[in-house]
Amino acid sequence: MTSPLRIALIGAGVMGRQHHQHLQNLTEAQLCAIADPGPQAAEFAAQCGVAHFTEHRQMLAAANPEAVIVANPNALHVSTALDCIAAGVPVLLEKPVGVHLDEVSELVTASERSGVPVLVGHHRRHNPLIVRARQLIAQGALGRLTTVTALWQVHKPDSYYDIAWRREAGAGMLLTNLIHDLDLLRHLCGEVRQVQAVTNNGVRGFANEDSAAVLLQFENGALGSLTGSDAAVAPWSWELTAGENPVYPRQADQPCYLLAGTRGALSIPQLKRWHYAEAGAGWHDPLQQVQEHFDAGEALYRQLQHFVQVARGQVEPLVSAADAGRTLALVEAIRQAAESGQACVPETL
Repeated sequence: MTSPLRIALIGAGVMGRQHHQHLQNLTEAQLCAIADPGPQAAEFAAQCGVAHFTEHRQMLAAANPEAVIVANPNALHVSTALDCIAAGVPVLLEKPVGVHLDEVSELVTASERSGVPVLVGHHRRHNPLIVRARQLIAQGALGRLTTVTALWQVHKPDSYYDIAWRREAGAGMLLTNLIHDLDLLRHLCGEVRQVQAVTNNGVRGFANEDSAAVLLQFENGALGSLTGSDAAVAPWSWELTAGENPVYPRQADQPCYLLAGTRGALSIPQLKRWHYAEAGAGWHDPLQQVQEHFDAGEALYRQLQHFVQVARGQVEPLVSAADAGRTLALVEAIRQAAESGQACVPETL
């Protein structure tokens, strides 16, 4: 029997603790150390029964982990991951992969040159319903993809903005929230050729956007839209429809993504597929509806299972640093398009 993979945790905040919860149920791995300078981190490490370090480089040297989960603040993601790569330790790096494209490019180069793998935590790709949706698209169930409609409309309470950094430029929903949806759209529909966008901060007046409308032109010719707002009372978002996180009350009957092609259409997360019974039918003919099925599974848990295989060199990362960098480049192109009023092409790493 293979011994459990010894995984250290860098960052004992909300996401770090979520990873720990799933690690407790994973027989293939075990937590071996925690690195976090925060005042509650030592107590948390004691509760977990592992050593605590205030500095991650000291932890890498003393605890000698076989793999590391990096879940510290966004601005520290790349520098921390680079330290892990220098120590030869595979990394599960929370999203976003970084804050700036140039630092992500440095991370990609370091991982490729060293051979130390980096898996980026766009965990929704591991959700079985997304796995099934991607299979359907790849198998041609929708035919040639023509249009994509994505919705992310929620109402964040005023208390959410009591934390100062959430009111500052760069901390808006584009990088914090819509990056998840954009990553899934890339995963399902392919790369984006160019974008146009309009953003607005008129509801709250903070330095970041509270509403956004994005037009996407995919390389395969499909056209898409993503409409987002964190100041809207509405049921249309992954958080409220997918049931992935129980802290959000589920709106199971509502979609967040609608994909349509020349042979059929698909709603997500319901995985309801529409098509005509016979070839050559048209809008005067009734549509047939099929309920697609999948085996349910916890995305974060499945991501950890995948990470163990990545760290042991058994599989390639589902989301590499370069792949996640393309999602970050798409977010940056949307920001530039909104500021300039011009169509923008995502930068290539």
